[in-house]
Amino acid sequence: MTGVTETVRPSESYYHLHLVSDSTGETLISVGRAAAAQYDVKPIEHIYPLVRSHKQLDKVVQAIDEFPGIVLYTLTDPELRNRLKTYCRDHGVPVLSVLAPVVQLFQAYLGGAPEPRVGGQHQLDGDYFRRIDAMNFTVMHDDGQHVDGLEAADVVLLGISRSSKTPTSIYLANRGIKTANIPLVPSLPVPPGLAELKRPLIVGLLASADRVVEIRRNRLLGLNAAQAADTYTDRQAVAEEIAFSRRLCARHGWPMIDVTRRSIEETAAAIIALLQERRRKLTENPNG
Repeated sequence: MTGVTETVRPSESYYHLHLVSDSTGETLISVGRAAAAQYDVKPIEHIYPLVRSHKQLDKVVQAIDEFPGIVLYTLTDPELRNRLKTYCRDHGVPVLSVLAPVVQLFQAYLGGAPEPRVGGQHQLDGDYFRRIDAMNFTVMHDDGQHVDGLEAADVVLLGISRSSKTPTSIYLANRGIKTANIPLVPSLPVPPGLAELKRPLIVGLLASADRVVEIRRNRLLGLNAAQAADTYTDRQAVAEEIAFSRRLCARHGWPMIDVTRRSIEETAAAIIALLQERRRKLTENPNG
């Protein structure tokens, strides 16, 4: 190992970001990407999940030595944690435990020392099985399937083709929210009984015509079906589909979310906020 004797500076175009976890690494990836998004320089990610032995840490240290950069970690084992910190300190590599400041805050407020648990957020508890149940429901009710079971949904998403219904549904399901999605086609009737649903929150997803056309064209190219485009990628036809969606949601008072410039995560966050507000109102006025 050559080692690094001073703080590493990124090149003009990239830098290395090492994410070391004794669990799945999801927390690190989220935190690392959220921080990296604040800068124009793009990171090259090196992700090391399930690091629970010195042999596994050997490979991590070797990679850091070869590609020095920022090191973020969540390691429960004190020996592994101290070894990584010592190596980085001795070689001038910036290193941080992303959970340590948060745990210290909890400890100061709650009192007592925490009980370290590897992958504690991934326990096979009630929340875990609730997410699995939601995922199964969502897959079964994707793209207008099994509309007879919509009353059991927490959320029903409506939208024309390529309005991010399926990825948003999957994201919500991973949060434990049973989500069905239904494609809207002006020439076809919506599922019978949709307007009479009581339990689920019904939300329309909208996007600009230009955005929908762009996604549809890319979709057709990926399927080698460019010649089958016809009205599917015609801007005027798409605009009419969007207008149909708007009229339908407005007629029934269903909230609409424009996803043109929203990520899946942002769209899901907006839906969750609507769902929480709806549940709060139902709790306060169950007969309303």
